[in-house]
Amino acid sequence: MLVTAYFAIIFLLALCVGLELTARRLTPPQSTPTAVANPVFRRFQSIFLRAYLLALWADWLQGPYLYKLYRHYSFLESQIAILYVCGLASCVLFAPFSGWLPQVLGRRQTCLLFCLSYSACCLTKLSRDYFVLIVGRVLGGLSTSLLTTTFEAWYVHRHVEVHDFPKEWIPSTFTKAATWNHGLAVGAGLVANLLAEWLHLGPVAPFLLAVPCLACCGWVVLTDWGNEEATESSEGDKQTLLLGTPSGGATRLSARARFSRSCHDGLRCLLSDRRVMLLGGVQALFESVLYIFVFLWTPVLDPHGPPLGIVFSCLMAASMAGSLLYRLATSTRYRLQPGHVLCVAVLMAFFSLFMLTFSTAPGQPRPHESFLAFLLLELACGLYFPAVSFLQGRVIPEEKRAGVLAWFRLPLHLLACLGLLALHGEVSGTGGGEGGSGTRHMFGGCAVMMLAALMAVVSLFTLGRNDTDLRLEGTRGEGDMY
Repeated sequence: MLVTAYFAIIFLLALCVGLELTARRLTPPQSTPTAVANPVFRRFQSIFLRAYLLALWADWLQGPYLYKLYRHYSFLESQIAILYVCGLASCVLFAPFSGWLPQVLGRRQTCLLFCLSYSACCLTKLSRDYFVLIVGRVLGGLSTSLLTTTFEAWYVHRHVEVHDFPKEWIPSTFTKAATWNHGLAVGAGLVANLLAEWLHLGPVAPFLLAVPCLACCGWVVLTDWGNEEATESSEGDKQTLLLGTPSGGATRLSARARFSRSCHDGLRCLLSDRRVMLLGGVQALFESVLYIFVFLWTPVLDPHGPPLGIVFSCLMAASMAGSLLYRLATSTRYRLQPGHVLCVAVLMAFFSLFMLTFSTAPGQPRPHESFLAFLLLELACGLYFPAVSFLQGRVIPEEKRAGVLAWFRLPLHLLACLGLLALHGEVSGTGGGEGGSGTRHMFGGCAVMMLAALMAVVSLFTLGRNDTDLRLEGTRGEGDMY
């Protein structure tokens, strides 16, 4: 497995470079966008990305060795499953508050809260006490919820409400962030492997490195973002002198009212549009399987001695290759629809999970086949996320999107929690651990869930056969999708 992992990362990185060059060659030449030529926008974008990418880097550093750390502390697989469930349950608990907190505390202050809570989460990894580790997982759930909402909320608010830049410029910033995010994920695996295995600092080392990264993120938020908000504050003071200041109680009431209205509108949109319901079902089933996969990949491969940081980088590089393949597939040369790509992604994920039910058989594990299946699953993820994001943008109204996506995440996390609890119950009941039948059964259950997701995708596009909202702009009116 050691040689296989190093060979795989070299091959995947070369593949990503080749796909990127091909995608650029097939992209028609365009004039320089106004956003790129605007120095004020470029400065504002740079200020945001400095903090956001540091936060993402600190998050990725914690991925490769989390399970390994718990095993290093001699916890059983069933106990580790409970730790993961605590993290997912806290995501469910804090997800509604992650949209409400910025309205009460302020967006910048909530980003600082993220830096503090995630730093505390990393520091709990120094303890071998099970309760302290549970507290760390709860803090991790809070931090993850804040990371996925608060930074983007700060950027969008200032982009639209303060600087009055065109809304059409917003995707350029998040496209750049997504591009960097893939590279950061691959690099995080390599750095984590350097610390934990090459330098023999142990599995806790990547978590400790994340703390100064979060401190730098907090410093950027405190200083650069603070300077960015100084102008707005002075203008706000002038307006306050003219109009007066609402009471704190009125502000909190307004925040609660907006949050309640967002949830209500999101639920109504979800129940009134069958396309939204089916898309939510696909997201809940597919992404809950990914949460279970995050727990299972380490115990499947670790007994065979691979460098976990390199394996993690391989998985992230496979996901990057998938996103590049999506760009090629939907380019003007190939003109595949996002709906087609989504079907292919779900089918690939089903096939990989089907492979894993055989490669993880008790007593006769096949780690190389399992590794290949994991890479195939991550490749499917790279295809899935841009495709589903496109469809969400077309099917869900923009003003209701936050509320609808909040409802999507609820069954997603619940399904993942139930899956891990089922694994905990099976392992505890049999007295087994790694190498038992629980992992194989879990992959079998995930394959069934992915098959259900595939049926939901087919139903979605059967329902919207002639729906132009589900097609790319350049191919509307060219015939039915099927």
